[in-house]
Amino acid sequence: MSESEKLERGLGLVEATSLNMTFMVGIGPFVVIPFVIQEMHGGTQSLVAWAAGAVLAACDGCIWAELGAAMPQAGGSYVFLREAYGPARWGRLLAFLYIWQTLFQGPLSIASGALGFADYSAYLVNRSSWLTRAIAGTASALRVHADNIVAAAILLIVIGLLYRRITQIGKISIVFAVAVVGTILWIIWGGAAHFRADRVFDFSGGGWNLSIFFFAALGHGTVQTIYSYLGYYNVCNLGGEMKRPERNIPAAIFISILGITGLYLAMQMSILSVIPWREAAKSTFIASTFIERAYGSHWATLATVMILLTALGSVYSAMLGYSRVPYAAALDGNFLSAFARVHPKKHFPHVSLVAMGLAAIAFSMAFSLISVIKAILAMRCLIQFAAQGIGLILLHRRDSRRGWTGRFPFRMWLYPLPVIIAVIGWIGIFISTGRIAMLASVGAATAGILVYLTRARWARQWPFVGQEVAP
Repeated sequence: MSESEKLERGLGLVEATSLNMTFMVGIGPFVVIPFVIQEMHGGTQSLVAWAAGAVLAACDGCIWAELGAAMPQAGGSYVFLREAYGPARWGRLLAFLYIWQTLFQGPLSIASGALGFADYSAYLVNRSSWLTRAIAGTASALRVHADNIVAAAILLIVIGLLYRRITQIGKISIVFAVAVVGTILWIIWGGAAHFRADRVFDFSGGGWNLSIFFFAALGHGTVQTIYSYLGYYNVCNLGGEMKRPERNIPAAIFISILGITGLYLAMQMSILSVIPWREAAKSTFIASTFIERAYGSHWATLATVMILLTALGSVYSAMLGYSRVPYAAALDGNFLSAFARVHPKKHFPHVSLVAMGLAAIAFSMAFSLISVIKAILAMRCLIQFAAQGIGLILLHRRDSRRGWTGRFPFRMWLYPLPVIIAVIGWIGIFISTGRIAMLASVGAATAGILVYLTRARWARQWPFVGQEVAP
């Protein structure tokens, strides 16, 4: 049975854009805003880091839009890398390495959203003595941090929400998207009502010296901001469930990036209008503190609930997208066959969903939030993002030699400039993640190559059996 016969194409542009935007926002900006201000040594300078993240996301979005419209299948990068580098040779290896890293960074990404939820929920938990005692007691019994308990509980809820037909999932995503946009617009409105230009454009931090130190700080700041933009490509993982994918995939990507960029920049300026940047750099609950200053403590409680709903939506979208990647690999014969199973009535890859959710729970019980952000980026920069951009250029050259013109229903503007900017940007982000994250990423990739070669030798596949390699 083909993929198109198994999966239901039930997602339209509204649902796809909603899933993208909820994935992109989540808890990310509410957690990383203070870190960005710290790295850039000033509130005004932090706006540059947010803009830099947006430029990288837009250039990379052009790559995803072309590939997603041309190959609308479940799995996203797995399919793109396989086809770009050749399904019988290097494409098989890179696709496997993407699956290999997804086994780590997919659950890590999902867990980061759940851990962000748990971390931010402390604003409410600390105000409830009985809830504090209950969580602390459970954490003590299991010998883990309280945040890990909350994160694991959230992930179990999300698995339950996703265990249904894609059409129902799409409707739920719209509810989360409304919460996301509504929360940010509320913060923006509060900033507009209390706007102070002297705070927004405060240059007292001395961070505008355009030296190597400024650009190093910009690199570290962009590592934080690009984390908050990640998710604009989520719709590509769901290509096999999209209506009119050649049109809706590019549209969902660019609407998401442009919309979220405007919201992020306006929100950052609003927060700086109310909270001086030196104080904001040390804030633990930046958005809740902002609402408390602008409207009072009762409204801050409501804002925190909305932010947590936003975080829940991000985990929801992330788990949905990542659960389709092992499914696509299993369907292709490049992963465990059990992951290719589709629910007989609800028509979604239930084995892959549950496995990805359980892996995320395991990671959420073992790590803290900040420790996973750099690990996520380092693992994805080279094998997925940079390799994907280079792969698109290879596909264009191959099609040009063969005289093909119809593979890409969407073509980016100013090609290949956005690809070049994206590849250089991802290499820069990789370097900015730091030595430990870089070494961990290289180590994971090396282990993946060894696993692939061992498996290929046992299965008599490339590069060990030359006659099976396609010309």
